[in-house]
Amino acid sequence: MTDNDHAIRSEAFFSLHHRLPRQSPGSDATTRQLLGLAGPLPRRPRVLDLGCGPGRAALLLAAEAGAEVTAVDLHEPFLGELREAADARGLGDRVRTVRADMAELSGADFPDGSFDLVWAEGSAYIIGFDTALRDWKRLLAPGGSLVVSECVWTTDAPTAEARAFWEREASLRPVAANTAAAVAAGYHVLGVRVQPESDWDEYYVPLAERVAAADATAPGMAWALAATREELAVRREHGAEYGYAGYVLRPADPRWTTRPETAADGAPVHAVNAAAFPTPDEAALVDALRTDPAAWLPGLGHVALDGPDGGVAAYALLTRCRVGDAPALALAPVATVPEHQGQGAGQAVVRAVLDAARLRGESLVLVLGRPGYYARFGFVPASRHGIRPGFDVPDEAMMALVLDDSVPVPHGTIRYPAAFGV
Repeated sequence: MTDNDHAIRSEAFFSLHHRLPRQSPGSDATTRQLLGLAGPLPRRPRVLDLGCGPGRAALLLAAEAGAEVTAVDLHEPFLGELREAADARGLGDRVRTVRADMAELSGADFPDGSFDLVWAEGSAYIIGFDTALRDWKRLLAPGGSLVVSECVWTTDAPTAEARAFWEREASLRPVAANTAAAVAAGYHVLGVRVQPESDWDEYYVPLAERVAAADATAPGMAWALAATREELAVRREHGAEYGYAGYVLRPADPRWTTRPETAADGAPVHAVNAAAFPTPDEAALVDALRTDPAAWLPGLGHVALDGPDGGVAAYALLTRCRVGDAPALALAPVATVPEHQGQGAGQAVVRAVLDAARLRGESLVLVLGRPGYYARFGFVPASRHGIRPGFDVPDEAMMALVLDDSVPVPHGTIRYPAAFGV
């Protein structure tokens, strides 16, 4: 194919997509959900929307999060559509468009630490999920988050037809494999959501209507129509095998090194728990849980170290509990030595142990604790899910975190290991 033929086909392809509301599966509801998982933002957050297309997410972030959005895309007509829409909605002063390649963001134009939120819906595949994780981390300010969606396998055994179609453009992985890649790249996972089928309808229904009305005799249009019809057909026939998943990620706090506890950590962990609480009960609880094979889960006790070779500054433990007969995890204790309290060690170790639970395929974590503290990790009152303890506590103090919303959340009474004494 000559360069001229390629240009003609590209122009025909883009002409099918101009003025469509979206350029990938998505919805305002999903954007809002992912935004909520990113946690509290500054009053006027600085947002970088990469591969923004016509800017549906950029407009929502500017309007509803009060963001100053820098919207980046290589296709100037999309940026023109976004500027037009922003001006029409009175958001022209909140949205700045930049024609640039997301794979080549220079430090001069996009300095390190200059954004509170980096957003990429349906665009990271262009450079690859792992490359996006690596290259975009530097752009985040301390406490900033990366929101990126990626096409994933939603079955363990995709058909040869589905594989053949997707492997032309990208190498899809299961949701859990991308989660593991994010953790390995130095992020904590704040949330993962597989997008509903209705998000595909928001993209494909208008696109199908455009295909039906297109002039097949226009230069390059026969090729563009054939490629798009194939894409639509693959979705109809194999849509249960793949989907889009949104990942909400935050770089790990560089002040703390976290890792699973080892046999050598027994005494230091006991000391941390003894120092952090007014009674020795929590330290004794950990010792007792270690001897209960039905409760103890290797790899789900984590420590935070004061530097790579420092001592244990904080500890968090997840053990097996049940809601009715369904397995869940209990987060207890969480302890930080007094001299390091209020410095982020506790948050770092909690996020690390929650990441470990996600990688194990766990779906539900319960905690009894201060609502103001645990809400920052996404915990909500357990009663919202029909979950209750077998003893009297304030409703807001018994909290639950759903790690995998594709698994039905059980409801009923929490059954703790015997060591808890409840």
